[in-house]
Amino acid sequence: MSDLLGYKGKRVIVSGCFSGMGEATTKILLDQGAEVHGLDFKECGLPLASFSRIDLRDPATIEAGVASIGGKIDALFNCAGLPGGGAFPPLDTFKVNFAGTRHVTECVLPLMNEGSAIVSIASTGGLGWSRRIPVHMELLQTKGFDGAIAWAEAHMDQIAEGYAFSKEAVIVWTQFMCAQLIKRGIRINCTLPSPTETPMMDTFQATSGKEVIDAAAEPLGRYSTAAEQANGLLLLNSALSGIITGVVLPVDGGFMGSLATGQIDISKMMGRSKPES
Repeated sequence: MSDLLGYKGKRVIVSGCFSGMGEATTKILLDQGAEVHGLDFKECGLPLASFSRIDLRDPATIEAGVASIGGKIDALFNCAGLPGGGAFPPLDTFKVNFAGTRHVTECVLPLMNEGSAIVSIASTGGLGWSRRIPVHMELLQTKGFDGAIAWAEAHMDQIAEGYAFSKEAVIVWTQFMCAQLIKRGIRINCTLPSPTETPMMDTFQATSGKEVIDAAAEPLGRYSTAAEQANGLLLLNSALSGIITGVVLPVDGGFMGSLATGQIDISKMMGRSKPES
């Protein structure tokens, strides 16, 4: 087995290991010889070194889960998330996708030394981040899980349905944290997946409309697989990525490039078509 990625013998945490991209990431890490510790709301059936049941809406469970792992951690994969479009209460979506994800990271950071790395899953649905940087920077000044929730409750007009804003927040937070963490030799990055065949896809299609989701799958012409998305996460946290940090990496089969050059019909995505009853 080649160890080009440098995961053999490394202690890593995957938050969201039960299914989808997190499960696919966990499988590859195990194949690469990593010692994988899982965190999720549902128990993972893979041969992990340890598993802790957590709820990203509940900071006490996050703290207990990370504390139960202890020791040195070489890499953190933030893969847990909720879809938007009204599938869940907006504040729950915000809690899981941003506040809980940030809290997991803040709990793990004291266990990390120079050479460690963090990667989170954002989304092409968070492309509006650059238009709301002052808003997100205000959010990022909050302290801890409770601080983020108090801010969100006072700004529900910004939170809206929860998904887009929470993914924007992950993007801005990643870029904000990179300058601080690299001084400690720790890297932090995130990915922007295109539509992916995971258990959440039915919910995405039902809440946003299949035409909208399909438009975001161009020019590839198909949905990506969870394993394809896992590969991007593994690359960013790997030994190959050197000093790569603060990167918002599209893993999207050319969607971002095609959008920037006018080759995507953005009107289909902006239409927010509703599913048939």
